[in-house]
Amino acid sequence: MTESFKKVSAIRGMNDLLPDVSHQWEALELTLQKWLHLYGYRNMRVPVLEHTRLFTRGIGEVTDIVEKEMYTFTDSLNGESLTLRPEFTAGVVRASIEHNLLYERPQRIYSIGPVFRHERPQRGRYRQFHQLDVEGLGFAGPDIDVEMILMTARLWRMLGIDGIELELNTLGQLSERQAHRTALIAHLEAHKDTLDEDGLRRMYSNPLRVLDTKNPAMQEMANAAPRLFDFLGKESRAHFKSICDRLDDAGIAYRVNPRMVRGLDYYNLTVFEWVTDRLGAQATVCGGGRYDDLISLLGGKPAPAVGFAIGLERLVDLWSQSQELGAPPQCDVYVVHQGDSALTQALRLGEAIRDAGMRVIVHAGSGSFKAQMRRADHSQAAIAVILGESEIESGQASVKTLRRAGEAIQGDQASVWFADVPAYLQRQIIG
Repeated sequence: MTESFKKVSAIRGMNDLLPDVSHQWEALELTLQKWLHLYGYRNMRVPVLEHTRLFTRGIGEVTDIVEKEMYTFTDSLNGESLTLRPEFTAGVVRASIEHNLLYERPQRIYSIGPVFRHERPQRGRYRQFHQLDVEGLGFAGPDIDVEMILMTARLWRMLGIDGIELELNTLGQLSERQAHRTALIAHLEAHKDTLDEDGLRRMYSNPLRVLDTKNPAMQEMANAAPRLFDFLGKESRAHFKSICDRLDDAGIAYRVNPRMVRGLDYYNLTVFEWVTDRLGAQATVCGGGRYDDLISLLGGKPAPAVGFAIGLERLVDLWSQSQELGAPPQCDVYVVHQGDSALTQALRLGEAIRDAGMRVIVHAGSGSFKAQMRRADHSQAAIAVILGESEIESGQASVKTLRRAGEAIQGDQASVWFADVPAYLQRQIIG
């Protein structure tokens, strides 16, 4: 007796995108490509799987991502430690170094696709999710920093999304952060009794992250901590002031948030986030900043860089709240047929109509004309082409209008010679 197979479900936090939803993603991706091309960004596709040491080196060994969230395993063939990418930047920089992309000129690059983090699934936060990653490699700024903030502001306008606010900060340079770190650790040591378990663990390894706490009992201590801004030198202050001045000139509202540090170790100078409260708890939709030391950290010739990432699940959620994202028609024309000769002619006509630039579904399988017309209506096709015994004998297809401007109507029906059907449909659909 054959043992029954237990039904397999998707892994928790790794979701299927069904056709009734994926059309929103397709529409968004087309908009994203148009928007990125406005600013001269080109696509780069990097592997989903990388050597683990790329992320521990690039992201930082004491970050949440590396400590808790990476999907890491040992390759059974060679014993190497491999990791599903938790973000794009390290892989993009690795590819840029490996292929010497910065030899001739700086690069404007974007990547889009799935990333993986092993964390508790919740709204807008999944184990497999999707990101758009945008990088400017080889640009010293601050003009490129401003460009990236302006371009994200344009995206929200293009998508008709409001309720997203910009938060801005500067992390200065390494020597400035080190001086601040010394003062900050001393402050944390003086308030050890206030720190929670996570704060105690990070007090020496990543003290800046201790300030980015959500624990109400630690807020007073965090508010009284030494401010990094007070340790910045002349050049770092000038860089930040230039960004603020240009955003003011462009009419971009922002809030300086001195406690924003981002979750990755490689940032310096500018950091920014676009946040919203329209996804439940306050959520970051887009985050990024400058990471001038990462290229050399990963073995490349020193070069400045800046970038940002957008979580696409969150962006689709916000976009669908802002406007009706109904499913588009499956096709322009649905071909209904009955009988072997009609099927042969339906397949011929289907190809000829596609040659003329229209989307066509030729009914597959059997079914009465009534049942096939229900399928045609469900597809939201504008026109049905009907082929039966009488149409085959006359050499003329019956062409019935089903919709105008997306609205169902009781349309007229015309008889059109087979050879003339593509041109007739072009006039009706394309105009």
